[in-house]
Amino acid sequence: MSSPPLASGPDGPGALRPLLDTVLDALREGAATRGGPLPTGGPQTVAHRVRDTLGDPLPHEGSDDALHVLVRALTEGAADPADPLCAAHLHCPPLAVAAAADLAASVLNPSLDSWDQAPAASELETLVTDALAAEIYPPDPHQTNTRPKKGAALVTTGGTEANQLALLLARETHGGVQLVCGANAHHSLRRAAWLLGLPEPVVVPAPAGTMDPAALDDALTELPGPRGSFLVAATAGTTDAGLIDPLPDIADRCAAHGARLHIDAAYGGGLLFSDRHRKLLDGLARAHTVTLDLHKLGWQPVAAGLLAVRDPDDLHVLGHSADYLNADDDTHAGLPDLLGRSLRTSRRPDILKIAVTLKTLGRTGLGALVDRVCAHARELAALVEAHPRFELYDQPTISTVLFRPTEATDDTVAAVRRTLLTEGHAVLGRAAPDGRLWLKATLLNPHARTGDLAALLKLVEGHTAR
Repeated sequence: MSSPPLASGPDGPGALRPLLDTVLDALREGAATRGGPLPTGGPQTVAHRVRDTLGDPLPHEGSDDALHVLVRALTEGAADPADPLCAAHLHCPPLAVAAAADLAASVLNPSLDSWDQAPAASELETLVTDALAAEIYPPDPHQTNTRPKKGAALVTTGGTEANQLALLLARETHGGVQLVCGANAHHSLRRAAWLLGLPEPVVVPAPAGTMDPAALDDALTELPGPRGSFLVAATAGTTDAGLIDPLPDIADRCAAHGARLHIDAAYGGGLLFSDRHRKLLDGLARAHTVTLDLHKLGWQPVAAGLLAVRDPDDLHVLGHSADYLNADDDTHAGLPDLLGRSLRTSRRPDILKIAVTLKTLGRTGLGALVDRVCAHARELAALVEAHPRFELYDQPTISTVLFRPTEATDDTVAAVRRTLLTEGHAVLGRAAPDGRLWLKATLLNPHARTGDLAALLKLVEGHTAR
């Protein structure tokens, strides 16, 4: 058997071209076989198909058709976020240009733990993260320093890692910290506190789905400990309903108590690209750290997270030495030290797809996509309100709509959702913001049409009536 070709090097493009044709054919065939947003049959049926297709995962002799067979099987058994009826989660359909850029990143395979593994990628990451940090922390026009301090940003695997980093920076900066978060906060914050050995978080009520600033003020007043020992985590785009905490009011309370502020804008951060909607993020720049996740409202393949910091000096605690990666004499000679940019060592250049997207679409193009999905949410909400057999939870803030069949029990709502999944007709999420179970449509497909939204409601209505 001849040696398998490599993806990179002078012969790489020639070796890849027929393989790309194979992949594209398998993607097309698998999608046609699936025929909808989700494979039919439920977990056991899908698992059986995959087992039958895979057979022995490590056979004695290989097979030339493995690429086609497995890509087709994966596609046939995928939840397709590009299908307008796949609307359960913050699981976006990636842009074609971003996926193409991701292929180049895989082919070149730079690892961003030392400059000699990623010469151009390391500089690209610096330039693009600086630009994104400036979106969150714009230059202060009143700052008179000749060299004003700029914000900075690190690339992460997503919101969970970014939130964990935010807690770590707070702990190391203040020598210990107490997390204070809303009842609406993402579960990753509580998990991060546990992983970092921090006390159990203080949870502030969020009776309307957003953090209550008065209750936050009471909590900060009553908590023991010196000023600066509290980290308040607010949310800009909750997972269940896409709500945004009152950021300016929360920032005022934090400033009054000397508390550090982190804002989890993993979902809502994409509103920064929209001239129409970025005002919803007023107060974002007052946070010490901000989580951003462009594999949500940024249409990137996973992973594309960031953590922005207002004060780059906070990042010094991430500095780390390994002689084979950032020896002192190499650093003094001018080789960039990359180890302080992440808690990870081996790290792929996820910044490439982000850079290509920003450069291809620009602020106007990305903002138009954001505006479009927000408009889809308002349109779906209007359809729900006009329908006599549905109830709307509230008007959408971003692109999430909660609704339920009128007078249905929670058991019925849950059963309808599972039936739609099992039959492969639609993928809807679930949320219980008021103690009742609601169906959740998270609209991230900018190409969805009014007919798609109406079809979604018709499917739910038909299954409720069974």
